[in-house]
Amino acid sequence: MSEDAERDAGSGDREAGGGNESPAKGSRPRGKKRALAPEGLLQPVKISKATLYKPPTSEELSQLKETENLFHSNLLRLQIEELLKEVTLKEKRRQKIDAFLHQINALLAKIPATTETEITDQSWLPKGVKVPFVQVPFGVKGRFHFLPPVSVKVVGSYLLGTCIKPDVNVDVALTMPRAIFQDKENLNQRYHRKRALYLAHVAHHLAKEPLFGSVMFAYANSSHLKPVVLLQPQGKDTKTVTVRLYACPPQGLFKPSRLYPGKNNVRTAWFTEKGTPVAGEAEPPTPHYNNSILWDLAMESHLQFLSGSASDFPGMRDGVALLKVWLRQRDLDKGFGCFNGFLASMLVAYLLSRHQINKVMSGYQVLRNVLQFLASTDLTAAGISLSKDGDSSLPTLTDFHRAFQVVFVDPSGLVNLCVDMSASKYKQIQFEAKLSMEILDDKTVDGFQLLLMTRKSLIRAFDHVFHLKPLSKLQAACKKMQLLHELLDHGGNYVAATLPFLLRLLERGLGRRILLLTHTLPQVPPWPINAEPPKHKDIGSLSFGLLLSPDFAASILEKGPEADSPEAVEFRQFWGERSELRRFQDGSICEAVLWDATTQSQRRLIPEQIVRHLLQLHMDIPESAICYTGALLETVIKLGREAAGTGEEAMVDAVRSYDDLSRKLWNLEGLPLTVTAVQGAHPALRYTDVFPPIPVKPDYAYYARNMDRESLVPLAEKPCPVYISPMKVLCHMEGSGQWPQDKEAIRRIKAAFQLQLAELLHRQHHLLCRPSATHTDVYKDGYVFRLCVAYHREPQILKEVVTPEGMLKYQDTEESLRLELETLHLPFLTSTLHGLQQQHPAFGSTCRLAKRWVSAQMLSDSLSEECVDLLVASLFLCPAPYITPSSPQVGFLRFLHLLAIFDWKNSPLIVNLNAELKDEDYVEIRNHFVAARPRLPVMFIASPRDRRDSVWTKERPSAQMLLRLLILAQESLRTLEEQLMDPVGSQDVKMVFRPPLDLYDVLIHLNPKQIPRHLQAVDRPVKSFTRGMLASAAAVKTLAFPVVDYDPVQLYLQELQEAFGEIALFFYDKHGGEVIGVLWKPSSFEPQPFKVSSMRGRMLTPSSLTVPNVAAILEDFEILGEGLVKGVETRTEKWSI
Repeated sequence: MSEDAERDAGSGDREAGGGNESPAKGSRPRGKKRALAPEGLLQPVKISKATLYKPPTSEELSQLKETENLFHSNLLRLQIEELLKEVTLKEKRRQKIDAFLHQINALLAKIPATTETEITDQSWLPKGVKVPFVQVPFGVKGRFHFLPPVSVKVVGSYLLGTCIKPDVNVDVALTMPRAIFQDKENLNQRYHRKRALYLAHVAHHLAKEPLFGSVMFAYANSSHLKPVVLLQPQGKDTKTVTVRLYACPPQGLFKPSRLYPGKNNVRTAWFTEKGTPVAGEAEPPTPHYNNSILWDLAMESHLQFLSGSASDFPGMRDGVALLKVWLRQRDLDKGFGCFNGFLASMLVAYLLSRHQINKVMSGYQVLRNVLQFLASTDLTAAGISLSKDGDSSLPTLTDFHRAFQVVFVDPSGLVNLCVDMSASKYKQIQFEAKLSMEILDDKTVDGFQLLLMTRKSLIRAFDHVFHLKPLSKLQAACKKMQLLHELLDHGGNYVAATLPFLLRLLERGLGRRILLLTHTLPQVPPWPINAEPPKHKDIGSLSFGLLLSPDFAASILEKGPEADSPEAVEFRQFWGERSELRRFQDGSICEAVLWDATTQSQRRLIPEQIVRHLLQLHMDIPESAICYTGALLETVIKLGREAAGTGEEAMVDAVRSYDDLSRKLWNLEGLPLTVTAVQGAHPALRYTDVFPPIPVKPDYAYYARNMDRESLVPLAEKPCPVYISPMKVLCHMEGSGQWPQDKEAIRRIKAAFQLQLAELLHRQHHLLCRPSATHTDVYKDGYVFRLCVAYHREPQILKEVVTPEGMLKYQDTEESLRLELETLHLPFLTSTLHGLQQQHPAFGSTCRLAKRWVSAQMLSDSLSEECVDLLVASLFLCPAPYITPSSPQVGFLRFLHLLAIFDWKNSPLIVNLNAELKDEDYVEIRNHFVAARPRLPVMFIASPRDRRDSVWTKERPSAQMLLRLLILAQESLRTLEEQLMDPVGSQDVKMVFRPPLDLYDVLIHLNPKQIPRHLQAVDRPVKSFTRGMLASAAAVKTLAFPVVDYDPVQLYLQELQEAFGEIALFFYDKHGGEVIGVLWKPSSFEPQPFKVSSMRGRMLTPSSLTVPNVAAILEDFEILGEGLVKGVETRTEKWSI
């Protein structure tokens, strides 16, 4: 749907929400509308008591009953009504279209006849027009001359009233006269060639008329056998309508029995230009070719059948319009083998004829019933027919199934309406229908928005996407797979001939690794009438989408049949040289295929190895013709070395070391109070740290020793040492009457516990420890853990406040809230997300990509890590309208989409961790949000333990930063989707991770020698500095504590914030950024009266007012960062005082 439609539909919703349904014309309620409120909200309408308490009419009662039974809320009903108003044609537009059609009709009658010539003699065609048909082979028997059409009739959705905006197409059928045809027109494309010549002559004459803005050729549903003429009006009405002219044969021209699915009408000898047919060789059936002729014969009867179904049935018109919107949002309604609006109308008529719907149903009921039917009916196995069972001579459904993949037969019993649809495309439609029914039945989500207003692009809906380009490679595949019979049937279109075989091959090879395999529908754009018709390869590229099964997609072994069974030969043929004999644990010896993958990121790409191997082996499609975009984004979270993967293994090692430490803490002997709980509170312990901690052994040559604390200190002349992030672990001590009730005393007791923990860990487990008053750092397995002692009543004690009257009362203080966040909320979030990662292996890497992007945009100080984790968790817990992502890349694209389109101003984002929230909790959270909106943060995220405060977004982002984030997300998403869907363009996906620097007023360039995380940069430097670290396998015992949590850039930033936070904002990418961006605050540049307390960074003007002393501030930037700052670049043209 167009953005305008979405916007207008949205405005409709707002209006609809303003009051009750408007009364019928003529009955005007007394009283008048109040003026608009200051916020632009509509005020309630004053209605007299008589009108207010009038009993409801029977129509209103039935509407109320229907709303209660069918719609979750009155809002859904209003939204659907507004959408229908938006997409249906207005009367004024209809009048314009009618006038245009009458003019076309008059012009068609005036087209002059031509003299008769051979079909192959096309010299009579004027220079400005080419035949819209790929004439291969060229030689065809028969003669042709043009005569004006016998009748011109509008067919299709326009007359039925199911035509919807924005693309208004009106189909017009021109019946060609009987006199231009001879016998045996059904053979060897004779009819198709004549049809193309007929349309070429029509197009040439209409192109001269000033009535038309454009006259073009196109293929109907991108089928090369079916050219049509497209006409658009002149001037500003160009977009009003596109009229499609179809040429149709007169009734009675063909004998239907000659065009049954099992009959042949294209001779092999003619098609291969071999001259004479081989004696005794049977000709193959040509069902698709036959169906294309029968379809033209049935166009008028289809319209009559549909108008019979639609009469006295307004719900059909609305239902088909909703279905069309649903199909369009999923890209199912255009292209070769699509499920278009005509098919949707026929399906509604079928359900009506089977009494599965009736004529009193509303459009929404029709939509639900059709989706339910599609979800539960497999037309690839059990086709359906509109034909009344009577004529035994007609082909049976079994005949149709033999010839076509998807079967839906029209009322004549001759035409398969799903002729070009592939089985996997129908499976996708079935899958989408199932998913849509689940969404409609889920009260916690906005079904209308997700089903009818959200576009599901291939790249966002499927875990892996790959493209085939150039398509001419499929020509070789035709030869290899010996598909001459299919080529014959499809008029030489090798893309259509090979596609079903290619899909079957991949479905077999990928097996249970995938839930669904689909492909884009080949689309041929319209072309000018003076250009040659597009060739079969001109549809660009063919894209395929895989939905991975989380349980099996990453399995490295493909186990086959036992070595001596007959199936083993077939298995070996299918997998080629990759198949080998292996002995399994149960003693059996079987054929098997083992895929090369050592890390988690490589295992995610096993489907790519399978696709490349099978297409090369069976179809001769080289690797260079396959552009696979399953994991292109993962390079930004790789750990430098190619073999190291994307860090999942490093994270598992860190968690293993933490588990061991927690066991040691549980079992410590000699503590006065026992440890009741050990909880991790670091992103690495929930698998979402962008770059996980790696084991470190310090190289003593790079450090000085601090003897009294047995610690290492960085040397000034050496590069800044490697950054070690301490992993925070909370140690909860048991409650006891011995704990004091005074907050200062509690702190002292905790400090004593820190000292004792360090001593006992060192004595009992020989761990290197460094205690302090607030925490104890423990060096274990090359990691540093930061233990913090916690006492469960401390937040409560910090809330105690004594009033002036001497009363004790409890209220939240800044200190108590911070402690609650650290000791309650953070550990709960960490353990919950740790569990989520166990359920959905792609969760952690998706979070890491999202955080890497936020940091790369230099906004990590504006959005907390926990907030990003929750945003990503919401995509996995409530993935509608998609299913849960199984690859980090698709999860990241959906993260950008969520940021860009979520209505943060009017809606809370509810993240249902552990499925603790019920339907009524959702209602309560939303009601509280609406009531308290002005007091709540701009980005409100609710979860089961945090329903009212949104603790992770309380302080940040600010409204301006959120807006900046949304704009960046929109642009990044648009750029990425274009890159990932373009197999020949630039695939430099790092582009969206490079921040735009042109908006900053000052850039502070840093010295890479002092950036400890320099190698984590998006564009990884080719050379960097050695950071005083030995290989983890080095046989060196670490006796002194390494340098922990030391990042000079972060310390410098803190100093800048403290000194100049009132004058400027500072932005930095903590993962290896080489530049700090500075934005002046506009308010600080306004001259202010002199105050001694606020003279920092300011100077006096002659008028005794103060303004920022920019020159001195810039100098201070360099002085504060001596040794770290390489230079300060000012953008003076950007600001003035």
